[in-house]
Amino acid sequence: MRSLLLALTLTTTPALAQANPQIDYPAFLALTASVAPERAQRLIAFDAFKAEAAKPEALLLDARSKDAFQRGHIRGAVNLPLTDFTATSLAAVIGANPDRPILIYCNNNFSNHQSPVPLKRAALALNIQTFINLVGYGYPNVRELAGVVDFTDPKVEWVTG
Repeated sequence: MRSLLLALTLTTTPALAQANPQIDYPAFLALTASVAPERAQRLIAFDAFKAEAAKPEALLLDARSKDAFQRGHIRGAVNLPLTDFTATSLAAVIGANPDRPILIYCNNNFSNHQSPVPLKRAALALNIQTFINLVGYGYPNVRELAGVVDFTDPKVEWVTG
């Protein structure tokens, strides 16, 4: 039975993958591959991340859920959950300049592994999807926190609410 299900899945998946013109997995794979080298160059250490975030033109974007954001975030961050990313919502938050510096972080940037930043699987860390989506929507100037910090460290400036 298991073999039959696997065979059915393998034979129907290509047809199903093309059934919805609003979902383009091959384009996603191409975007992901094209973004990978750029992302590697845009990882920055915490002190540089904080310095960049303090610049008036920079946007510190927290793409975690609204609930997680309200339970705690880095001071100055603006919340737009990844699930709410659209061209319109991003433009409303980021503004008219697509080259605006955008700084991102996620749960996996924190060593605490507790609410509101429980550790995610490394391959599924929110920074990955956020980076890909921002570039895919036309925002090339994304910087990502590279390190792991303790959100109770005063230099992080963790706030709730």
